[in-house]
Amino acid sequence: MTYSQTWNLESIYPGGITSPQLKEKYKLIENQIQTFTNEIADYNLKEDTDFVALSHLADLAQTIGAGIGTVSIFINGWSSVDYGNSIYGPHFNKLGNLWVAFSSPLNTFQKLLSQYDDDTFSQAINTEQLEPIAFYLTELRTNAKRLLDDKTETLINKFDLDGQQAWSQHYDTISSSLSMTYTDENGKKCQISAGQALNMLDGEPDNNVRANIMINYEKMWKNAENLTSDTLNHLAGFRLTNQEAHGRQSHLEQPLELNRMSRETLDAMWQVVDANKSMFKPYFERKKELLGLKSIGWQDQVAPLTNIGDYQPTNVSYDEAAKFIMEQFNKFSPKMASFAKMAFENNWIESENRPGKQPGGYMESVPDLHESRIFLTYTGSVNDAATIAHELGHAFHSAQLTDLPFWRDAYAMNVAETASTFAELIVNDANVREAKTDAEKVVLLDAKMTNPIAMFLNIHARFLFEDAFYTERKAGIVTPQRLNSIMDNAQKEAFDGILDTRHPHFWSSKLHFFIDSVPFYNFPYTFGYLFSASIYARAQQDNDNFEDKYIALLRDTANMTSEDLAQKHLNVDLTKPNFWQAGADLVKKDIDEFLALSEQFVK
Repeated sequence: MTYSQTWNLESIYPGGITSPQLKEKYKLIENQIQTFTNEIADYNLKEDTDFVALSHLADLAQTIGAGIGTVSIFINGWSSVDYGNSIYGPHFNKLGNLWVAFSSPLNTFQKLLSQYDDDTFSQAINTEQLEPIAFYLTELRTNAKRLLDDKTETLINKFDLDGQQAWSQHYDTISSSLSMTYTDENGKKCQISAGQALNMLDGEPDNNVRANIMINYEKMWKNAENLTSDTLNHLAGFRLTNQEAHGRQSHLEQPLELNRMSRETLDAMWQVVDANKSMFKPYFERKKELLGLKSIGWQDQVAPLTNIGDYQPTNVSYDEAAKFIMEQFNKFSPKMASFAKMAFENNWIESENRPGKQPGGYMESVPDLHESRIFLTYTGSVNDAATIAHELGHAFHSAQLTDLPFWRDAYAMNVAETASTFAELIVNDANVREAKTDAEKVVLLDAKMTNPIAMFLNIHARFLFEDAFYTERKAGIVTPQRLNSIMDNAQKEAFDGILDTRHPHFWSSKLHFFIDSVPFYNFPYTFGYLFSASIYARAQQDNDNFEDKYIALLRDTANMTSEDLAQKHLNVDLTKPNFWQAGADLVKKDIDEFLALSEQFVK
């Protein structure tokens, strides 16, 4: 079977970014927002004794949210394959204005919920029409206590367009315009974009070329540090001011609320991460030997092993990868396999390796169509099939909720990483299991280590940096030099002395620090990885209706706190280290196997 490597956005709105249907959708959403505003103004709490009017308002709010979400993926999709083109700017601005217009009546709706006394509100959310979204409505009611008066909230949301959102978009403008030179294995000078450089840092097999790219990559971001530090400082300044205005005492309050998890859970997770870092030291010592390096630099974290025994690297075609993914999914969940087949056949995936694309990958839902779209760049490397599986895991998660109300699809980022990492683990383990030689197994085990290295070390460095940066930012602007120092110290601590050379400008080069919509974007990845590792371990032991149990968990991800989700479906306490240790033990098992198998290849 041959699958297209370009996605179909035409089925959302035909005609590209100038689609007449897109223009009509803008107008429809504007009219729906006006209707929502008027009906909230006319709502009479005392007369709505059967809560039918309240249910109607909730339905209309969800319809508007779904519409804005659909427009968002459409615009973002076109922008991702035509990265840096200014034609999309007005559309992002239009989208932002729609969200601001919707936020005002939505805030009024939240305040309306807070006007109910506890007994009446309990009656409302236990009605047949509102019970499926009871948890989300309760969150809205709780959040209403933080809201300022309507005029002030509207003003803040308008400021956000040219504040936090604008600084985030400004970063995209900066990064998309950067380029650098490096010297290839033949001594030739090559010119590449920032996005291409990042991809090569992860995949370049030649030690000298990789080191040369890293030196020039660091220089490139140093040259841009005044622009990116301004951007980061102002983005964070807006966020901190907004948090303070809404009564938040700590910069961690909002990200924890958004992820529906407690500080105790976060601390327990990092406690286990810290306690298990020593297991990576022998791994990196062996990696250094196998690569023929005298030291380990930032660029060597996930450097591919290619010169191992009789191993010969081969490129896996996209169609071969698709077939492999579906076969492996089927062993755990036929529904996952069937879903993946549908996604491939219906052109939901943009994977072609060509210039002009945004770096990285993502999955976004298309709420109005009950579909998803996946963006990535497939190069045929050993990790690429797992990357596709990761994004398909996200999409499968979303697909399990399409029969539920839109607000039941509003799962937090930490649990969003559960299904994706679970799918990735399936493919990575299958790759290792099907290796034909010890040399191939060593290479694949090493490739599998990419995730735990990121989750235990790299992302912990990001968290330590952000925590320190936001603390200092409260007192004023943090200079580029100080940002470099904070980042370097964070990397020293997080990597526990493993790295001999680091990447002080990582704060400047990493997109995740500049995302406006989610504060502290990084730690949910570690949560999702360790959470899914526990589920994966159970899947290997539980042959009794595992698929049904797994889907039941996914369907509840937007319906309770992270702690309640784990207690209900896994019978575990996330605030205790022993749960998180189970995930660390799986990593230790892989490291031990890697060390035992690779010893024969040390020169």
